[in-house]
Amino acid sequence: MAFTRIKIDHRIMGGLPCIDGTRIPVAMLVRMIAAGTEMDTILEEYPQLTEDDVREALRFAAATVDQRVVPLDQIA
Repeated sequence: MAFTRIKIDHRIMGGLPCIDGTRIPVAMLVRMIAAGTEMDTILEEYPQLTEDDVREALRFAAATVDQRVVPLDQIA
């Protein structure tokens, strides 16, 4: 799966995956969505983004989790 809107560049945000042409990290957008922030609010706060940018960030995050072992705290 190609992610044309996500770029990783060690010179930008320490190499965090960001929306292309911005310094907006994918993780920040995922956290906002997870916290219940509405798409319209995100687009108002970051007018340089499009809805497609945010949706690709979510797809990228899902694909990344599919490819890695994610340690979860165990409840005893």
